[in-house]
Amino acid sequence: MRVLHIPEGGLPMINLCRSLRLQGIDATACHFYANRYQFESDICLNLQDIPKHKRLEKIQKFFKKAIEDYDVFHFHFGGTFFPDKRDLETLHKAGKKMVVHHRGSDARILSVAKEKNPYVRVKNEWTEERIRENLTKLSSYVDHAIALDYEIETYVKDYYKHTHVIPHIIDIHKLKPNYPTIKQNPLVVHAPTKRNLKGTEFVLDAVQKLKNEGMSFEFKLIEGLNHAETMKLLSEADLVIDQLRIGAAGYLTTEAMALGKPVICYIREDLVSKYPEEFPVVNANPANIADVLKDLLHTPAQWKALGVQGRAYVKKYHSATNVIHQYIDVYKKL
Repeated sequence: MRVLHIPEGGLPMINLCRSLRLQGIDATACHFYANRYQFESDICLNLQDIPKHKRLEKIQKFFKKAIEDYDVFHFHFGGTFFPDKRDLETLHKAGKKMVVHHRGSDARILSVAKEKNPYVRVKNEWTEERIRENLTKLSSYVDHAIALDYEIETYVKDYYKHTHVIPHIIDIHKLKPNYPTIKQNPLVVHAPTKRNLKGTEFVLDAVQKLKNEGMSFEFKLIEGLNHAETMKLLSEADLVIDQLRIGAAGYLTTEAMALGKPVICYIREDLVSKYPEEFPVVNANPANIADVLKDLLHTPAQWKALGVQGRAYVKKYHSATNVIHQYIDVYKKL
C-alpha cells in the first residue's frame, strides 16, 4: 500500500507518515508550500518559489504522477490537489482510495460551534459557506473522514458515511520531559498561532491583573518562531497556557504535556466527558482564566504531579505505538 498525504498537515502529517512506514506502509508527506514553522515533509513542491501563473501547471504534473504512484490519498485540512476539487472525480474513476482528515479551521462551522461555545472564533477566510461547500464536495466522493477530536467531529459527522475520531501522533522520544520545580519566580508561557483564535487578549489581561496584585512570576509570549525554537522555550516553562476559545485540546497542549508541563486550556463543557479520566489539563475559559492561573500559581506542589500525569497521558493516547493501528484500520476499510 502506497499512501500520499497532502497538501498541508504540519508536524502531525510527517509524524503520521513516519509511524506508518515503521508499520510497513509506504507513506509520503507532501507539502505544496514551505511553511514558516519549518515543519518537515518528504516532498515539498515549494510553490511559493514559482510565479503564480505557473503553479497550477506544476500541481497538474505532480497529480498525474501521483495517480501512477499511489493507491491511497489522505487529504489534510480539507484540501486536495485543486481548489475546486475536480481531482476527486478523476481519482474516483481511477479506482483510488481516499480519506479526508479534518483538523480545525477547515471544519469549524461557526453557527454550530456557537451553540455549545460562546467564546469560539474562526479564521476569516474559512467562512461557513466555504466550509459547507467544501464538506459537500469532499463527501460526494469520500466516504471516510478522520476527525482530530470530538470537537471537530461535531461539524463533519453529518456529511460523511463514516467518521473516525483518532488522536494525532506525538513523537514522544523527541520531547524530553523537563518537569517544573517549586520556585519563587515561575515562568508562564503562551504560544498562540493566531491571537484571536486562541484568546490571547484574555491571557494578557489575566497576567496583568495578577501582576498588579503583586504576584511573582515571569510571563513570555511565544510568537513568530519556528517549531524547534518554540519547543525549546516550552521546555523552559513551568506552566503553559494554550487556547481559551476553541474548546478542545490542541497540538500544543499535547506537546507541552509531553514536555512534562502543567497546561491550562479551555475544554468545552459538553466535551469534558469525552476525554479519558486521566486527562490532566486544567480547564479555564476567558471568564475565569485569571482565577484559574492564580490558583495554579498558588499551588506549586501540584505542578510536577500534573507534569508527570501529562507525560504519561501523551504516551498512552498519542504515541505511535498506541495510535497508528487506528489509522491503518481506516485504510483497510476504504
